Amino acid sequence: MITLAIDCATETVGLALLDGEEILAEFYLGPGRHHAEVLLPALEKLLLLSGIPMEKIDLLACTTGPGSFTGVRMGVSTVKGLALAIGKSIVGVSTLETLAMNAFPTPGLVCPLLDARRDQVYAGLYRMDPDGFPEIVTPERLTDIDHLLRDLREDDIELIGDGAVRYRDRILESRPGWCVPLGSGKHSIHASTVGMMGMHRYSQGKGEDPLNISPKYLRLSEAELRVGTKAGKEWVDRQETAMRQGLTS
Repeated sequence: MITLAIDCATETVGLALLDGEEILAEFYLGPGRHHAEVLLPALEKLLLLSGIPMEKIDLLACTTGPGSFTGVRMGVSTVKGLALAIGKSIVGVSTLETLAMNAFPTPGLVCPLLDARRDQVYAGLYRMDPDGFPEIVTPERLTDIDHLLRDLREDDIELIGDGAVRYRDRILESRPGWCVPLGSGKHSIHASTVGMMGMHRYSQGKGEDPLNISPKYLRLSEAELRVGTKAGKEWVDRQETAMRQGLTS
């Protein structure tokens, strides 16, 4: 099975082609370029250099969030358009679950963190199964970093992601038993891992209709927050309550 995987959920852009579990080609483009400038040219070059035409692709996978509103929306819409054009299956995967796979083969708990700014992070808590895929311990959520440090009860956790890097000193000062590994490899999202996750979910019958797949945001956009409506405030309050209940359960 040939899988095309795309990730645009953060400041980086990743694309990969896989034949089964073999990585045929992978591009990783770091921060500094707009997704719209590089995604389609990178896709064209990926297909050209790999020698795989679009019609040979069997499965498309992409990260559906959480992450950058613009990036997630672009990645999902691009994969939807490609899937509809070639009539192939599509699988959306969680950005945080994909990031958690970087911690394999750690035997303990893994907490991927994505920087959400304003002292907030997108966070989840996972345990790795024997095949290296994450099992959910607590649902993903948007939370203040200080709430996370206060509410998580476990003593031995590996934290990865750009949120873990940004708040590393604060994390280790507050919870010295936790681990934030050095080096960028574990803190970046890899498109090949998105592809692996997509194939795994597809094998479990979790493919999606391209018309129905959509981004999964964990908070309102900047524009919605600025409206300052009662409904918007109630939405934020509900998210905060759910986050606190999930962390302390």
